Amino acid sequence: MGKRVRFHQEYVYGRSNNPTRNSLEKCIAALENGKHGFCFSSGLAAMDTVVHLLKGGDHVICGDDVYGGTSRYFRKVIDCVGVDVTFVDTTDIDSVRKAIQKNTRMLWLETPSNPMMKLSDIKEIADVVKQYSQDILYVVDNTFMTPYFQQPLSLGADIVLHSLTKYMNGHCDVVMGAVVTDKDDLNQRLRFLQNSVGAVPSPMDCFLVHRGLKTLHLRMREHMRSGLAVARFLESHPCVAKVLHPGLPSHPQHDLALKQTSGFSGMITFCLKGGLPEATVFTKNLKIFVLAESLGGFESLAEIPALMTHASIPKEHREKLGMSDAMIRLSVGLETTEDLIDDLDRALRQAVNVGTN
Repeated sequence: MGKRVRFHQEYVYGRSNNPTRNSLEKCIAALENGKHGFCFSSGLAAMDTVVHLLKGGDHVICGDDVYGGTSRYFRKVIDCVGVDVTFVDTTDIDSVRKAIQKNTRMLWLETPSNPMMKLSDIKEIADVVKQYSQDILYVVDNTFMTPYFQQPLSLGADIVLHSLTKYMNGHCDVVMGAVVTDKDDLNQRLRFLQNSVGAVPSPMDCFLVHRGLKTLHLRMREHMRSGLAVARFLESHPCVAKVLHPGLPSHPQHDLALKQTSGFSGMITFCLKGGLPEATVFTKNLKIFVLAESLGGFESLAEIPALMTHASIPKEHREKLGMSDAMIRLSVGLETTEDLIDDLDRALRQAVNVGTN
């Protein structure tokens, strides 16, 4: 009689489990004060897996200002399976309350939002949603803030989502997403979907993100310090019409930022004086800031949302949000702050005629 083959029950197949990914998932869950973490091959893969928790006939409330890929997914992909989506200004709690329907099963938002930097009151929205129905899943994209500055689960969210590509990795060499929850029932459903849908990252990418997390606290402190300095500089610049940064007293939700978060990332949105021609000249004349769509890495990036990350959003919707062609989104990196300010100043004065060139 032959010997029975004994299998290792935990690590049977790489898509289902591997120790490097499991270690990263536990680390990210701990950072978010959650119980269960899940890693995916991209932020949108994480989003797609979470949306698989819905079924045809369900209704989603989504913030009106979100990453362009998120908006595109909700506008052009999810309707194919019969899920309805309503886009709402989640900074207005009455608008959120009015948007809830009998079949609402998910509320999705970013705070700060991308690229308008609007802040939503996570706890207040959680209270409204859960008072209406415990069946509504409350999802907060925490990519812009990271758990170092904001922890949505502690404020009432059911699920936190990250594009790990950005601040969490921080080294511009990985594409990955993550989801965290503290609910055991969601853990079972998401674990099944993670394995069944199969959009999982490689062990090597998981190792690289784990490496990045070791310096998250140091990087985020520097992003905040340098980002605030750049925002204050821009607010006083004669070529700039408006600056959006939650750390500035001029921001509409500045008080909420002080209450809800423990700091700020390096994300800044501003409008220069003029239009698309001036914005184009500005980006062409940058020397340190790189024209690119990503964010959250060690290198400083600049982009024109209307032409790049949010080009897929209908023009009328962009205009309603105030997303003009003169709007620039910056991701302030880890270079010397004075060099970044000099770079912006030079490019602004070359792009905008304010009589001081």
